[in-house]
Amino acid sequence: MPESAAAPGADFTRIDTWVFDLDNTLYPPGLDLWRQIDMKMRAYIAEFLGLSLDEAFALQKSYYRKYGTSLRGLMIEHAMDPDAFLAEVHAIDLSELDAAPALGEAIGALPGRKLVYTNGSRRHAEAVLAKLGISHHFADVHDIVSAEFHPKPQEAAYRGFLRRFDVDPGRAAMFEDLARNLEVPATLGMRTVLVVPPGLAVNPADREAWEHEGRDAGHIDVVTDDLTGFLTGLRRS
Repeated sequence: MPESAAAPGADFTRIDTWVFDLDNTLYPPGLDLWRQIDMKMRAYIAEFLGLSLDEAFALQKSYYRKYGTSLRGLMIEHAMDPDAFLAEVHAIDLSELDAAPALGEAIGALPGRKLVYTNGSRRHAEAVLAKLGISHHFADVHDIVSAEFHPKPQEAAYRGFLRRFDVDPGRAAMFEDLARNLEVPATLGMRTVLVVPPGLAVNPADREAWEHEGRDAGHIDVVTDDLTGFLTGLRRS
């Protein structure tokens, strides 16, 4: 059954800015979308650096953990041009992504602004939102280019986001699928919601073990495996 667990005092009544991660947050992580991106990154890195696919995969994951995104590591360590990389790795098949009218209704009913904050590209975010049929609920998208390629979980990235949209962190909530990406928002005063796949004991095969760490951390206000249900509950509370 879908479940949500909230920490004591997790009050969302004053929230007027709702910030959503994109991949594996606004659509179910069990879909093949992130795996497609992952495979494209591996192939791009292998060709760019003249590595085997296995070597490229190891480097990709190492940079992802160290720098927040594989791209950031490639830019720092190998002076990679980000534009070509983003265009290639986000050219994926969205055919298995269905419209999500219930999610759209739940998001639309929230009071105030709704923003997407992604370490991916605006083009990818807009394509996913359009396929889900929820684009019209969002005021804007803050992507990795807007962040000047400083990714979550870097503190500078969040502070840049807050400045760009004049967000009062004490009146904002952030929804993410990675616990580590919520630590800085919590420190800044935002409410934090960790969106996890149903069946918490089962890790999707295409995610690293460390990506599932931190679900019980003190900086997480709510853990839910049903984003639509949680948002609908907020509307009714």
